[in-house]
Amino acid sequence: MNIFFNALGIEIPPAWLEHIAPALHVLLILLMAWVALIVANRGIRKLRQIIEQRSENLDNQNRVRTLGRVFRHVANVAISLIAGMLVLSELGISIAPILATASVAGIALGFGAQSLVKDYFNGFFLLIEDQLRQGDVVVIADKGGLVEEITLRYVRLRDYDGNVHFVPNGAIGAVTNRSRDFAYAVIDAGVAYRENVDAALDIMRQVGDAMRADSVFGARILDPIEIVGVENWADSAVILRCRFKVRPLEQWNVRREFLRRLKHTFDERVIEIPFPHLTLYAGQNKDGSAPPHRIARHMPAGSYSSAGAQSAPGQPRPPDG
Repeated sequence: MNIFFNALGIEIPPAWLEHIAPALHVLLILLMAWVALIVANRGIRKLRQIIEQRSENLDNQNRVRTLGRVFRHVANVAISLIAGMLVLSELGISIAPILATASVAGIALGFGAQSLVKDYFNGFFLLIEDQLRQGDVVVIADKGGLVEEITLRYVRLRDYDGNVHFVPNGAIGAVTNRSRDFAYAVIDAGVAYRENVDAALDIMRQVGDAMRADSVFGARILDPIEIVGVENWADSAVILRCRFKVRPLEQWNVRREFLRRLKHTFDERVIEIPFPHLTLYAGQNKDGSAPPHRIARHMPAGSYSSAGAQSAPGQPRPPDG
């Protein structure tokens, strides 16, 4: 060190060198750590961009982006810890007792922080096994929503109402991913028992074919509509089922649009869509005569009949008593 200052023509008292040398070493360590952080972050970012450019699959790009954030976090922590230990060593602080204390404390904390350790292990395997990615719509730990962030500690979800859920990775068991590769839009439609089931199924097929030929929804639907058939005999309706194979996250949009178009088509073809009917019984006197007043006001047409007799939809209701 003295030779270096002499080469620069600077005379440094020997007593000062004992303090200047460690300070310069600390500055050099901090400088190298800063450079290492920059190189690591830029290197990981550049590698991620190269992999994303070579991969045309959007799912793979999301996975690489998620892993890139985790690797940057791990690299920053590792470089900071190494730089901190080197600085302590230059300041004359022995690292061995600190490491020994940290080991004992780590064992003690390990028993008390098992859930935290479980979070990190689960988070690591979630990323490695590619169970979910940023931008996926998933259901985990009874919480569903859009994955906004994945870390080794938790997964951040935002549901349809805008609520944000932080789910610890240790609490994640089964993962239901609704946005992987493709999805199915399953639709149930009810028709009255007196309607021709085959005709109703044919109308559903026509509406599905028209949607697939549509300029807006055609790109969202991968295969022609699949008519499943009669799904159930309900109390007041025959339930017909069909489904579409669609692109990820499009199942809800396709389902809503299909139901909207099917409602218009059923109305045009006079296909009855049943709905529950309510019959009110006003009671009677002990002698069998009707009560002087009947409850008939503010009831929609087709939903009231006196003495247990129901009026048909579209027919005038009985006069008020």
